[in-house]
Order: sequence, then C-alpha cells, then structure tokens
Amino acid sequence: MSIDPAWLVRARALVGTREAPGVANNPTIIGWARALTIKVLGVLYNADSVPWCGVFVAESFREAGVDLSSMKIGVRATSWATWGKPVARDMLAPGAVLVFQRPGGGHVGFYVGEDLTAFHVLGGNQGDRVSIVRIEKARCIAARWPSDQPLLGHPILMTAAGVPASTNEA
Repeated sequence: MSIDPAWLVRARALVGTREAPGVANNPTIIGWARALTIKVLGVLYNADSVPWCGVFVAESFREAGVDLSSMKIGVRATSWATWGKPVARDMLAPGAVLVFQRPGGGHVGFYVGEDLTAFHVLGGNQGDRVSIVRIEKARCIAARWPSDQPLLGHPILMTAAGVPASTNEA
C-alpha cells in the first residue's frame, strides 16, 4: 500500500475543477495563479483559456508547503522537466511529476499509477478540467520529485479497462 504525499492529496481534492467556458474565467484557477505569483509562474497569468496544467501542479505543491523557489516558469509544462530531482521509471511513486510531449507543446501532471502502455495522470487542463487520464508512456520526457522530500511509495499497476489513452491534453 502506498500513502499519497500531501501535494497529491491536495490535487485529488481538486478533481472536477473546470475552466470557465468562453471568455469567462474560473475564479478558483485565477486565484491559484494569484497565490503563486509571477515569481513561480514566470508570467502574469490571468485567463484560464491559457494552458494551466503547470499552474495546477504548482498550486498543489504550494498548498502542501513544498518549496517552489527554484521554479522560474511554472506555467510552462516543460519547465517541470528540470525541477526537483529525477526519478527512475521503475521507482515511480504516486505524486511524482510527469512531463509529456504533445502536439504544440508539453503537459505536466502527477503519477497515480500505470498500466502496460500508459501512465495514469492526475492533472489540470485535461479536457479543460482536473481529471485522471491515461497518457502513453512513450510521450513521457521526464519524471521528477521535489528535491526536499523523500521519495516514498512504489509503482502502482492499474488496469486500462478499455479506457483510451489521451492524445492531446490541451
């Protein structure tokens, strides 16, 4: 049995949070960006129509008290590929940060498990909401863990149960 780290507990509590349709903005997502500030996000973030997977990851860590001082452009998914410390694929534990390639950019979310071909990823801006999706392992470019936290847990094998893998998390 694995015990979820505090940031993953926080992330799980946010499942279902959605961006607002059209030109409106979800005040919750905008509130995350305000709390994180430009120092962590690297940009002034003011619209949930802008990809917010990195905002979600940063907010989950911030709420759990994880040090984000080394993060310079947290809004950019691929910036997470060098944050913290690397984790070997055979040592993944729930809460590890996974960074993926996708058409037009990158994507970042938290490892919650895996099947033979895909990681099960809890992330923001997955279908315009916080959700868990399957993402092909071949698309993963980095697995990271907070530098100041001990790596706890182990890989979690799950079944795919006919759920298709996501092809574009934008």
